[in-house]
Amino acid sequence: MSQTASRADHVLVLTCASSMPALDADVLRAVAGHTGAAALAAPAWLADGVAAEMGILADDTDAVLAAVREALSGLPVDANAVPADGRRKKLLVADMDSTLIENECIDELADVAGIGAHVAAITERAMRGELDFEAALTERVGLLKDLPVGALEDTYRSRIRFMAGARSLAQTMARNGAHTVIVSGGFTFFTERVAAYLGFAENLANRLETADGRLTGAVIPPILGRAAKRATLISTRDRLGLAPHQTLAVGDGANDLEMLAHAGFGVAYRAKPIVAEAAAIRIDHGDLTSLLYLQGYRTDEIAAG
Repeated sequence: MSQTASRADHVLVLTCASSMPALDADVLRAVAGHTGAAALAAPAWLADGVAAEMGILADDTDAVLAAVREALSGLPVDANAVPADGRRKKLLVADMDSTLIENECIDELADVAGIGAHVAAITERAMRGELDFEAALTERVGLLKDLPVGALEDTYRSRIRFMAGARSLAQTMARNGAHTVIVSGGFTFFTERVAAYLGFAENLANRLETADGRLTGAVIPPILGRAAKRATLISTRDRLGLAPHQTLAVGDGANDLEMLAHAGFGVAYRAKPIVAEAAAIRIDHGDLTSLLYLQGYRTDEIAAG
């Protein structure tokens, strides 16, 4: 952190996608000019063109953040304000589908089964908070009855796309002493493989019931939903002896809301509107390395993806 940022109670962090650098000196000057004289400390680069931070010297952090977001309107840049103290977190709890990976696994399986559009529409409504998650999951899995188990491996190998920055996020935090957990309303078949590839220490998700080499159309209870995600964050935090402010949670769907609300940094990542509006921190444009810049990591401290 820069010396100027360290004098402030909060730090403004500007980030964009590593693949599309959009920050430069002109943008930083425009941000400073839009917030009024002496509202922000001098900027410090965390990653050239991709991430910068400035201490917030004004008393009204929310007003400064609103002004900055207005100044950045139309640019693919995220602006967030975080407390200056305790930025580097010791627990990462992450959703998987549409967060660590670009896909919704159940939609991919449904596409293989020839009912992709129907299931995807249910998924979208559930993630927007328009449907009860557990009921929607039960309905969608029921539609997959008789799908060969081999379709899961085929789907993982041929369809799953990892979100940019996911591996760097997990490995950088682990390398700096953080514990990492995937907690997903999806399925253990996928979370186990995603966790192994990205470097997460633990993974929890729902279990698909099978018989005679095919899906039965049932989820083995209990269903891991909204409450279970929150409980996983809290129980893991307590098991590790951490304070709430030492935790970071990230997700995109309505079933992540309670988990995000109980984390020190609760990050809505390219999230559904109901989640983005509720979360204190939102990343709409950047990749998952943005979560490292929020913690004050510089590019030379970040593990290669």
